[in-house]
Amino acid sequence: MSISIRMNDIELELIKKYAELNGSTVSEVMRKAILEKIEDEFDIFLYEKAYKAYEQNSRTYTIEEAKSLLGIK
Repeated sequence: MSISIRMNDIELELIKKYAELNGSTVSEVMRKAILEKIEDEFDIFLYEKAYKAYEQNSRTYTIEEAKSLLGIK
C-alpha cells in the first residue's frame, strides 16, 4: 500500500539526508518513525493505566514476602 505525505522542500531534504546518513531509504525512515511514535504512545498509555491501578492498590511486598506468596525458596 502506498501513502502520500505532503511536506515542504526543507523537510524532505532533511529526511533524505537522514536516510542517506543511515544507509536507509526515505520510505524506511518514514515507516520506522511512524511505528516508533505509535509504540511510544502505546507504552505511555499502558504506563498510565498501570500507574492508576497501582494508585488504587499500592500494596508492595518485600522480596521475602513475594517469595513466600509464590512458594519460592
